[in-house]
Amino acid sequence: MAFEQEYQKKLTSADEAVKVVKSGDWVDFGWCTGTPYALDLALAKRVPELSDVKFRGGILLRPLACFSAPEANERLTWNSWHMSGIERKMIANGNTFYGALRYSELPRWIRENCEPIDVAMFQVSPMDKQGYFSFGPNASHMAAVCERARVIIVEVNPNMPRCLGGFEEGIHVSKVDMIVESDSPIGILGGGGPATEVDEAVAKLIVEEIPNGACLQLGIGGMPNAVGSLIAQSDLKDLGVHTEMYVDAFVDITMAGKITGSQKSIDRGRQTFAFGAGTQKLYDFINDNPSCMSAPVSYTNDARTIAQIDNFVSINNAVNLDLFGQVNSESAGIKQISGAGGQLDFVLGAYLSKGGKSFICCSSSFTDKQGNLQSRILPTLDNGSIVTDARPNVHYVVTEYGKVCLKGLSSWQRAEALISIAHPKFRDELIEQADKMHLWRRSNKR
Repeated sequence: MAFEQEYQKKLTSADEAVKVVKSGDWVDFGWCTGTPYALDLALAKRVPELSDVKFRGGILLRPLACFSAPEANERLTWNSWHMSGIERKMIANGNTFYGALRYSELPRWIRENCEPIDVAMFQVSPMDKQGYFSFGPNASHMAAVCERARVIIVEVNPNMPRCLGGFEEGIHVSKVDMIVESDSPIGILGGGGPATEVDEAVAKLIVEEIPNGACLQLGIGGMPNAVGSLIAQSDLKDLGVHTEMYVDAFVDITMAGKITGSQKSIDRGRQTFAFGAGTQKLYDFINDNPSCMSAPVSYTNDARTIAQIDNFVSINNAVNLDLFGQVNSESAGIKQISGAGGQLDFVLGAYLSKGGKSFICCSSSFTDKQGNLQSRILPTLDNGSIVTDARPNVHYVVTEYGKVCLKGLSSWQRAEALISIAHPKFRDELIEQADKMHLWRRSNKR
């Protein structure tokens, strides 16, 4: 059968397609920009007749219609691999939970450990002439999902960029059970607002550590974006990209002529990523672009892959950290903010790279809702805070007051180094607490 004929045979309406979902099912709802839209709206109509339907997904860029439906809190459960602001708010409903896993392990976990997936539904780009749908900028773990799913429904959206790869970047029409068409806008993820003076100060300290030919991984947020902007304005050249998340900053650096990938030992000349989200500028850039490589997260985030690339530079944010060097990048106490993601993968991988460095960056302080200045460097992490990066793994930490290398330092050296880049208002208090915790040498300067 010709691919177009097979397409037409499997084409159906969203309302008809979602009838396959039954009470008690596990439903995979794709990932980030691939989260379904028309199928979500159709499934919302069925919520009153369903019970105990369990969803998996993550990084929602818009509220889900089915989770806004009457009785959704009692009938549906959302399980997130990485939380956006939308998902953080959903936690208060009592039916939204975070799945703790190193992101690089997700494809293997799906293939070997998770319950069978009853239904998978997600957005894809239009079918090409060979019969393939691209996962768009969401290769991540979607091939593994499709292998384990009993029923696969794709929502074909002409606005979804077609992302090229090499493996596990799409699915063939022969593997799909139902096809639904929609024309919804692709979700936009901003960069967290313009860079602040603190962001720019941190960025300057990091950029001076980046050599020509380095390979970059950037997290999301104001500081990584500020680093990207500074790199775009710098004299650096022949940079490469191998990252978990492709963000707008990489487009800016590329357009400034700084990225060629010519020094990469693997995937030479290509910008490799597991997923991407940003503004329309990003989606236009990665669409059908052979210089960009969409790949599964088990490849992009594997420390063994990262280790093969010399001068690898990893740059990520933190919520706070303590004087032992434990880094929390995903919670405020017991309140889940985001997720572990691939931060630890890149912290480990960058250090295995010849000449590689990982940077954890944050502002030294923040102002709370009551208007009080609070330190991000704490004596110990707050009760319930998650340790994203264990202390033996942390390399560089950067605030606007400086950068320190923690690798291999004894506990008193570590405390002294971190206090030196804390906000001046809190340094004496931190020294006092370090002394009480036997982390402060009597000979240290106060």
